[in-house]
Amino acid sequence: MSRKVLITGGAGFIGSRLALRLLADGHDVVVLDNLSPQIHGANPEESPLYRSIEGKVKILKGDVCSRDALREALAGRDSVVHLAAETGTGQSMYQIEHYVNVNIGATGILLDILANEKHEVKRVVIASSRSVYGEGKYISKELGAVYPEHRSVEDMKAGDFEVKYPGSSALQIAATDEDSKLHPSSVYGITKQVQEQLIMTACPSLGVEAVALRYQNVYGPGQSLSNPYTGILSIFSNLIMSGKPINIFEDGTESRDFVYIDDIVAATTLALTSDSAVGHVFNVGSGVPTDVLTVANLLNEKLGGSSPISISGNFRLGDIRHNYADLSRAESLLGFTPKVTFQEGIEQFCAWVRGVGPTKSDYEGSIDEMRAKGLLK
Repeated sequence: MSRKVLITGGAGFIGSRLALRLLADGHDVVVLDNLSPQIHGANPEESPLYRSIEGKVKILKGDVCSRDALREALAGRDSVVHLAAETGTGQSMYQIEHYVNVNIGATGILLDILANEKHEVKRVVIASSRSVYGEGKYISKELGAVYPEHRSVEDMKAGDFEVKYPGSSALQIAATDEDSKLHPSSVYGITKQVQEQLIMTACPSLGVEAVALRYQNVYGPGQSLSNPYTGILSIFSNLIMSGKPINIFEDGTESRDFVYIDDIVAATTLALTSDSAVGHVFNVGSGVPTDVLTVANLLNEKLGGSSPISISGNFRLGDIRHNYADLSRAESLLGFTPKVTFQEGIEQFCAWVRGVGPTKSDYEGSIDEMRAKGLLK
């Protein structure tokens, strides 16, 4: 069945790819995006992401924090994919009001319109995040499944970066399922948890179907190389292409679940169209943890770089040690299985990076800013 879809943040990395997929599937797509220079550069309407959808879908330039902009964008839409959000974990720890306003406030405005004004919306898909878990799930020999709290600054200053749990010996990382404890360790994670809960609580009471997707670390061709808050794949690639050294935080064995953009788009399309998705929260990832040092070495190899890699022992407040997704629910109810392995995805990502070349980025400035605010140790 063809849907009339609004994608908030639809000119961004995920949104633009999703818009093209939905268009190809026969859906009618409208995009609302503020074309943030942090994502699109100084001339947003000349950015590759914007140009990829220009003339193909209706693009409304507007802010999701504006009731008028949201009201206009919702007109005639029967479905919403709410992607618009601020996404930097580190940046969220000092731009607190801004992250709360954009991620929570705008979601409140969206729901307020659905509650109090005429509309045709039947389903909302919210892009949540693995950050709602904070540290992931671990197995204790003595206690079984446990969910460790934030690591102590004192331990990390001493070079001990492992998570610990009272009454337990060394912990073993496990796949984090959707029923795991929610205890985010950053302002960003808190805003995503509240955003998700707002949608999943309010929409059913309004007669609107709701689905939440907890994305892991998304990567692929088209992601911003200039935005210093978009994750290590972009940051490391840009440093390598610029011939600059790579400073790896902690001890390099911290890991993340990297999921390729095409798999994210596939899962989001299923969440929008599948009857079995309604009312559920799903992890979306690769289901495989990869450590940061492996990522840096692989990028150096695939990009033909020679950037020196140092493990500094620096650490950021708000960062977690490990988290990777248990995909059992997504496989059984959503019919989603990731298709692109990390090795395959990195090949495609690096081929794109080589074509784009190094991009001007203020990564060093972002590091200096965090250090000045006491968030980088």
